[in-house]
Amino acid sequence: MRRTLVKAAAHTALNVLFFTLIGTSLLAITYLETKDGIAKSEQEEKLKLISQLLPRSSFDNDIVSDTVKLPADTLLGTRAPSKAYRARLAGQPVGVAMEVIAPDGYSGRIDLLVAVKADGSVAGVRVVTHKETPGLGDYIDIAKNDWISIFGGKRLNDGKDDEWQVKKDGGQFDYMAGATISPRAVIKAVHKAMQYYNLHHDELYANPVVAKLAQEEKK
Repeated sequence: MRRTLVKAAAHTALNVLFFTLIGTSLLAITYLETKDGIAKSEQEEKLKLISQLLPRSSFDNDIVSDTVKLPADTLLGTRAPSKAYRARLAGQPVGVAMEVIAPDGYSGRIDLLVAVKADGSVAGVRVVTHKETPGLGDYIDIAKNDWISIFGGKRLNDGKDDEWQVKKDGGQFDYMAGATISPRAVIKAVHKAMQYYNLHHDELYANPVVAKLAQEEKK
């Protein structure tokens, strides 16, 4: 009787292991087959947002290939390398769109694109992804509210960092009553991104060919 129970248990365990392996394999295959398509779709959506900030008519380079890899930086809110997309016209800088993270949203991180013109003013900001509460969180999504358009044309003013807050906190930015956490997080992230832009201006706009030659000379 005991031997029969042991055999039955072993048989059941083998069946569970078999189906677990099959399920894991199917998930792995599905992931491998779809990851490139998902990545491509995400890239296309990101480029659509960039085109809202840096109009295609304003530059003549291939903004997809003219990118610079940005190391993780607290001013960008990143813990892993991110990208900056450079726009140029006749070889001259027009603007740059940086991948930025606001880590302190109401429901977690908010992924942003912060575009800055060559003159140092904000071209615009867009939310790429977020997990904010539906309704209140929609406040930061350009598809549902135009609040985020208020960043256009803003600049850093020396000694006036306190302006980069919602009006409730003594700053210059409007907000919706009852929904201050998301705007606060976005404003803080954009402010830090502008600081990063000022500190790394030359690196952000470095000609890719010149930068490559400089790196080779250092080797």
